[in-house]
Amino acid sequence: MALSSNPFGFSHFIENLNIISLSIIFILLFMSVLSWYLIITKTLQLWFTVWRSNRIVKVFWNTSSLTEILHFKSKDPFSLLAKQGINAAFYYKKRTKIENICSQSEFLTRNLKRAINEETAQLNSGLTILATVGSTAPFVGLLGTVLGIYDALITISTQGSASLDTVAAPVGEALIMTAFGLAVAIPAVLAYNAILRSNRVYLNKLQGFAHDLHTCLNTGARIDLKKINQKEIEMTFEGKTA
Repeated sequence: MALSSNPFGFSHFIENLNIISLSIIFILLFMSVLSWYLIITKTLQLWFTVWRSNRIVKVFWNTSSLTEILHFKSKDPFSLLAKQGINAAFYYKKRTKIENICSQSEFLTRNLKRAINEETAQLNSGLTILATVGSTAPFVGLLGTVLGIYDALITISTQGSASLDTVAAPVGEALIMTAFGLAVAIPAVLAYNAILRSNRVYLNKLQGFAHDLHTCLNTGARIDLKKINQKEIEMTFEGKTA
């Protein structure tokens, strides 16, 4: 009861909102719910995608035949890229007319690049909405702030008094609108930057896997440069220079 009788309380602020200010609050609330939904879903999607992709990488380096990857029902970018590359290599070998147009290496490169572009678009889907919320929410809150200040000026001109009791409610409404806009925008901007950076790191690994897959499909050998014996390298170069 004391809360409702307080002229400066939050309940009094809600009760005295006009239709425009109330619409702005609902817009900010919708933007907040949408951004948090995207934040949670994109984070979980990336986590599960990384986990599934690690399985494909292990199979790629440890299996005797790449055709085992075709039996995976996972739809993560790594498995889809591998299937696209294997299917492209199979298609090239079965269609002899393609040999007159381009080499197998070029044909695989085109198909792998197309697969990477598709997976990049899929992985970054929804980030535009986060960026839009992060950039527009402060201005939506600022619109409510302008309306609150306008109400304060109207109240002052009507009552002919600029006392604290007269302007406290509309000015408080203006400040609360600003706070609402920032509360919606800040998580969206931080999440957008974090998710975008994580996607870039993941896509860099996907491109590296595409290079390894391209080499394997062209030469029939899996080449891991990290596991090459350093002594063998030194002996090879010393023998050449000698």
